[in-house]
Amino acid sequence: MPGLSAREGEGVRDRVARLVDGHKWAAGPTLVSTLASGIAAATTLVIARGAGAAAFGHFTVVLTIALIVTVGMLTSLHYVMLQELPRSAPERRPALMTTAMLSTLAVSAALATLGMLTAPLLTSVLNVDTRTLAFGLALALSMTLNQLAESFLRGMKRFAFVAGLKLVIAVVYLAGACFCLLVLEVGDAEAYLVALIVTNAAFALVAVAAVGVRPRAWSARLARSLYRHGAYVTCIAALTGVLFGVDVIFLNHWAAPADVGVYSVYNGFPKRLMGVVFTDGIGLALLPMMATTDKSLLMRRIARLVPAVAGVTAVFSFAVSTVFFLLMSGEYPYSLGLMTLSALGIGAHTAFNLYSVALSMDGVRGAKVLIGCLVVGTPFALAALAACIRWQGLAGGLVGFALANLILLAVVAVTAARSYREKGAA
Repeated sequence: MPGLSAREGEGVRDRVARLVDGHKWAAGPTLVSTLASGIAAATTLVIARGAGAAAFGHFTVVLTIALIVTVGMLTSLHYVMLQELPRSAPERRPALMTTAMLSTLAVSAALATLGMLTAPLLTSVLNVDTRTLAFGLALALSMTLNQLAESFLRGMKRFAFVAGLKLVIAVVYLAGACFCLLVLEVGDAEAYLVALIVTNAAFALVAVAAVGVRPRAWSARLARSLYRHGAYVTCIAALTGVLFGVDVIFLNHWAAPADVGVYSVYNGFPKRLMGVVFTDGIGLALLPMMATTDKSLLMRRIARLVPAVAGVTAVFSFAVSTVFFLLMSGEYPYSLGLMTLSALGIGAHTAFNLYSVALSMDGVRGAKVLIGCLVVGTPFALAALAACIRWQGLAGGLVGFALANLILLAVVAVTAARSYREKGAA
């Protein structure tokens, strides 16, 4: 391997071989889960093509609001469940899941109510109407319950069940979207938002029923413990959720709705595609390796790999997105320049996410380092993003997204190198 001695390279290959041998059981669930995520991502393209750029722009704005609000509703309890359930005694698991679910419902209801009470202020800031805000809050609630319920199944190691359920739900959503487009000829984004909310809720109901949540098992003491556990991750999620969602909000302020829809195809689809590949495709093998590797060594390896990761991701994103653009209608004009900007931004975004995941696998220390990087880099990234979008609209959004990720990548690379420098190193 480049940059490694023969002994180090042989050790890495041995660890990879042991990791693969120990995770052969995951091949089936991983493939099914990846297929389900791919179908879900493809459904957004079906909606984009059939409903048109303006309607898809409205769909994207609602989804963006929901993604930001979900951070506050979920408060990272899904991450806590993934850590706590596998290492907890079987008799303690019902209390963990019940406390997490009921607490999340209470927090979500409170936030949704607060959102509607402050609708005059929020709609002015977000440049949306009250109905759009309400859809965003409803979608956020359904996504919150979906993610939490999935963490229950994964924490209980029911990987085949969750993969199969995700596939069924994804196929149902795709079929529903096709029926609305081809048979009913519905061009309104709200129909597809309702379908997404319903399928998210259906997944959550089935998952909760499968794990056996018992309302009487709720514990106030346990709730306090869970929320303390998720505090650092919630801080990271809040910063990244706003940072990587505000581009759509800015564009909604300074561009036409159709431009928001086109931007989502250029930027949103490849970003989701990379999420599928990274999370469902290689994450299962990558995360355990990161968790057990010496963190100083890990950061040095990542620093060497970042240019290759960014480059390969950019090329892959460019190629795949170009293929999908051939299937889109004339409302989504293909531009070599815009696609190149999109690919560069996705490459930088993936490289930053690699650092982010690696730091998150180092517990509290890594979380503090990442939070510090985000606090330092976010103001500059947001300023660059806002300036570019206000200046050039759609094209500016793609430039701004790339610049924002390059700023964050530079900050986290320098900080990680300093924070994880080996003892005795100059």
